[in-house]
Amino acid sequence: MMSPTDVRAAELLSQRGRELLAAARPIEAAKAFRAAIASNEQYFDAHHGLVQALRDAGRLEQSIGAAIALTALNPYDPIAYTALSISLQRAGHKMEAEGAAARARTLQWSLELHTIPSQAWIN
Repeated sequence: MMSPTDVRAAELLSQRGRELLAAARPIEAAKAFRAAIASNEQYFDAHHGLVQALRDAGRLEQSIGAAIALTALNPYDPIAYTALSISLQRAGHKMEAEGAAARARTLQWSLELHTIPSQAWIN
């Protein structure tokens, strides 16, 4: 179990990573996101940030690896599959990108169906 200190460290490091991304410093941002993940492996925001930072740095294969790791940690997150799809597409892996995008859509539809109250379907 993570301590509140680990969670707070991950939050602060992720915030720093986002600031570095906004300043167009993706390599440094990736380091901040990796540090956040090291302090709290379950802090998904840091994983998402790492995928984007690596992609922005042109390290597409590393971005794909980070996105695959994120989908393994959180297999029902449609945004993780969308991030994977974007990285795959930028790396030229069109068919794999389409598969990841389809998985993202399927997960999103499933989430929507399970969060709409049953009364919404009755007129």
